[in-house]
Amino acid sequence: MTGDSEPFMVPADMPPQMLASNYISRDLSWLQFNYRVLDQARHADRSIFDRLKFLSITASNLDEFCTIRLGSLYNYLDYGKERFDYSGLRETPFRTILLGEIKRFLDNQHSYYVNTLKPLFNKNGFCICDYNSLSENDKHRVDEYFQRTIYPMLTPMMFDSYHTFPTLKNNRLLIGVVTKAPAESAQHQKVSFIQIPSNIGRFFEIRQTDGTLAFVSIEDIIRHNVHHLFRNVEVLSINLFRINRNGDFTLEESEDIESNFLEELKRKLQTRRTGRVVRMDMLEGTDPWMVRLLKIQWDLDDLNIFTIPRESMLDLGGLGQIISHKEFKDKRSAARPPVKPVTFPEQGERDLFEVLKERDILLHHPYNSMEPVVELLEKAAEDPRVLSIKITIYRLARESRVSAALLKAAENGKHVSVLFEVKARFDEENNLREAQRLQKAGCFVIYGFGTLKTHTKLLLIVCREPDDRVYRYVHISSGNYNEVTARLYTDIGLLTTKETYASDVSEFFNVITGHSLPSSYRNLITSPRDMRDELCRLVREEADHARAGRPSGIIIKLNSIQDREFIDALYEASQAGVKIKLSVRGMCCLRPGRKGLSDNIEVISIVGEYLEHSRIYYFHNGGDSKVYIGSADAMVRSFDRRIESLVLLEQDALKKQVMNILRFNLMDNVNAYRMLEDGRYVMKELEGEAPFNIHKEFYNVSRESIEEVKLF
Repeated sequence: MTGDSEPFMVPADMPPQMLASNYISRDLSWLQFNYRVLDQARHADRSIFDRLKFLSITASNLDEFCTIRLGSLYNYLDYGKERFDYSGLRETPFRTILLGEIKRFLDNQHSYYVNTLKPLFNKNGFCICDYNSLSENDKHRVDEYFQRTIYPMLTPMMFDSYHTFPTLKNNRLLIGVVTKAPAESAQHQKVSFIQIPSNIGRFFEIRQTDGTLAFVSIEDIIRHNVHHLFRNVEVLSINLFRINRNGDFTLEESEDIESNFLEELKRKLQTRRTGRVVRMDMLEGTDPWMVRLLKIQWDLDDLNIFTIPRESMLDLGGLGQIISHKEFKDKRSAARPPVKPVTFPEQGERDLFEVLKERDILLHHPYNSMEPVVELLEKAAEDPRVLSIKITIYRLARESRVSAALLKAAENGKHVSVLFEVKARFDEENNLREAQRLQKAGCFVIYGFGTLKTHTKLLLIVCREPDDRVYRYVHISSGNYNEVTARLYTDIGLLTTKETYASDVSEFFNVITGHSLPSSYRNLITSPRDMRDELCRLVREEADHARAGRPSGIIIKLNSIQDREFIDALYEASQAGVKIKLSVRGMCCLRPGRKGLSDNIEVISIVGEYLEHSRIYYFHNGGDSKVYIGSADAMVRSFDRRIESLVLLEQDALKKQVMNILRFNLMDNVNAYRMLEDGRYVMKELEGEAPFNIHKEFYNVSRESIEEVKLF
């Protein structure tokens, strides 16, 4: 379990109305999730490099949170629009609480880094050294590196009455240098800004005489050489800081999707680079004069400004160079090789096209490799029997085999249709670039679906055999077509040739690429069409079973629960006597265990080695269980503003495999946190049981072990 002393999840003082509300604040719930990630760095049985990895993740998570969620709040504050948080607070008092909670998190994060993790560096063969602690010889090496590599890249940008304020980049280390000419008074001081380059290493590496690898930060190197940039003037202060800008934007639907939409996307991306500043981190001791100037320039107050201890480092996300260093490869946890799927034990021995004609295959990543999916695409690209390929893409790997296979397929004359979601947050530019590359190669590319975000993960391959029989190979998944994240995220996917699935997916592609409104699907639930209504109906059916004295139960695994209508349906089912168990990795706006409201609802969160990403909805249905898998969380955006899909599993063997995933989630007592009524989370207690870690146990699943699985 975790190592050092008390858990981080300390309750903050909340207004009574927030605690009285039947709903948990989405944003505060998200911060609780980041505490659980931070808690992973406290596992004393992990290497220092793995602990730093989780610490780094919390830093990048918080950047995204401030850019999007805090940015969204400022869309209301800056334009005088009314906003009520789920917990009942208006936008202005909620801002005070939210920024206070961000400060509390940063204090926890940096305190833990300085007091617990940093003292472990030396005995693990490395240190982060101050310039002043180096030997004269090493200082000379560092100074040479500055002159040769860093100095030519730096461009000081002065701000005064004759120079406009420069556009400082989001999430970039910045240095503000306050100067004055020798003949001028202190009232004539000026400030110049230096943006530290992001395309060179964060640290300069020095091998010390005792074998220790010393890392000297680039900002420290610049600080001690800044006089080279400001000759014959007095440097009054050198100040390190960084900012988060508002990056929350929406795209307006355009009549001319091919030109206007793409231009609007590019314009909005530029807006993200210049959006209003919502957060500024600075090292303690920063020049008060510069701080006052920036507060005025960016319309900030003290709540937006966060002071970081000098013993720590600005941007803990920059630890990646140390974490991934080749010297420490053997000290980091090694990924276990994937095992063969329960439904595809012949993987690597038989042709996948032929196997799928016989049976469906369920993949559970990363325990099962994504290789069958990639292999299917690569074979389809070369196979003369394949006529067409249709796929939805949300996030791709940088060097994507999926993209390469689609290019090859187009070159080989196959009809390739790709719906590229160019609005995938923070992947917009990569997706736009890849989409245009595929289009030039001859693929039919659809750039999203108007204002809706296409989040569903679907693949359809049409293959004609020599006897003119046509097979449609279908893949439906919760995960992206990304070979890198498939080794890090837990996801679930179905490979099938069943006509019921193929017909549904074909119809759905016609909806999202054309103008079709089918009356119904056999096994699909889709949004924004009817997903909320259908899921609420399934919940109400469980409530009817319970009232009638029939067996009932609901188990759901997903990333987030936020939609109020769906939450209310779960509350009503709980009051009807339905036992409801939820495994929610991230934000959960539902309040479990409240007397008279949600007595029968339990919520856990699994946070550990892998990022839980599967979406599974299980309804007991009087013993004739219904099991859905797919891409959708229970969020307003998933139901109203995204194209999503959930597929009903037909075969008992597949249902049991998925039910076993749920069973293991409920059994986990190593990575599981239990949610309390007040919105806090506590580690699940072992209570005399042997440790059960799903991120290990899923490697040992056999067909026999899932045969008798029961959930209620």
